[in-house]
Amino acid sequence: MTSDDSTSSYGDGTRSVHAGQPAPEPGRPFLPGPTFAAPYHLAPDGPRPDTDAYGRTDNPTVRALEAAIGGLEGGEAVAFASGMAAITGALLAFLRPGDTVLVPADGYYKTRAFAEDVLGARGVTVRAVPTTGPYELSGVRLVLVETPANPGLDVVDLAALAGQVHAAGALLAVDNTTATPLGQTPLALGADLVVASGTKALTGHSDLILGYAAATDPATVAALRDWRAMTGGVPGPFEAWLAHRSMGTLDLRLARQEANAAAVAEYLAGRAGVTGLRWPGRPADPGYATARAQMRRIPGVVTFELDSAERATAFLAATTLVASATSFGGLHSSADRRAQFGDRVAPGLIRLSCGCEDAADLVADLAAGLDAALRH
Repeated sequence: MTSDDSTSSYGDGTRSVHAGQPAPEPGRPFLPGPTFAAPYHLAPDGPRPDTDAYGRTDNPTVRALEAAIGGLEGGEAVAFASGMAAITGALLAFLRPGDTVLVPADGYYKTRAFAEDVLGARGVTVRAVPTTGPYELSGVRLVLVETPANPGLDVVDLAALAGQVHAAGALLAVDNTTATPLGQTPLALGADLVVASGTKALTGHSDLILGYAAATDPATVAALRDWRAMTGGVPGPFEAWLAHRSMGTLDLRLARQEANAAAVAEYLAGRAGVTGLRWPGRPADPGYATARAQMRRIPGVVTFELDSAERATAFLAATTLVASATSFGGLHSSADRRAQFGDRVAPGLIRLSCGCEDAADLVADLAAGLDAALRH
């Protein structure tokens, strides 16, 4: 079984397990080990189109990972060394001096900083727009959205936005890091391009750095591959192999994380001292209706606020199961105070990533941490 259309009729669990796997062959492993190579042997008359030539552009382990991701995203994937390499590569590959780009005002702060500091210095007009809009699209070349947004968790109707963006003659790129391709498939909803950090929930074990971009248009994919080849932002074969191996449990991990997030959100909703609770899977959340309409599952990320940075820090110091760490989507629950990293949020905002622990244990740990914090 491979990651081509032969798996498209299966459920998410089956697709995750079999994505990018080679055809069965007696005596061979389910997933071949990583291929470590810089140069490859060439034919005497030079490179041939059907053989590998050089590691920066050619590696079978990376191709297998790309087949797996592409199969889940519904397009062709191009793997990068990190999520930021994928995001910045996509922006630089498609934007020129004089163009205008819209970036999320409430999304990942490094993306906004790159756009303003690097693209802006190179003649690109950068406008930061909240995930929920409004979107003024006159003269815009590319719109980048992140939904659910990180860390605010606002949600935008991708099909409707794609229609507006295309009517204005622009491209729509969607950061799918928080949702993953099992949460939503932006390409099927009209996006021209997907970018994501594979470091987070896609691989989910907190042990590698990876990114990718995906598209259905061959010219778009070719532009991404050319950019990666020229700039050298390629993932290593071992990271690619680890990522592919980890993706097999994606459906299982996301299901547990969503269930834990639901339990955590229910607890936090009734907890004194907690404000600003956001989780798009909660009926009271502003993004609930849109999330349920376009997403197959809701990610395990919950945000909430305490009334000061000091109390947020005390909470992080008091938890046992919830690690203090600046990432999300892993097996282990983790949390961080986002304002300290540059996000434009309240000083006491906590981004909590629900892992795969037992829900009762996780809620009890949060309760103990909040008890300590609110005594602070």
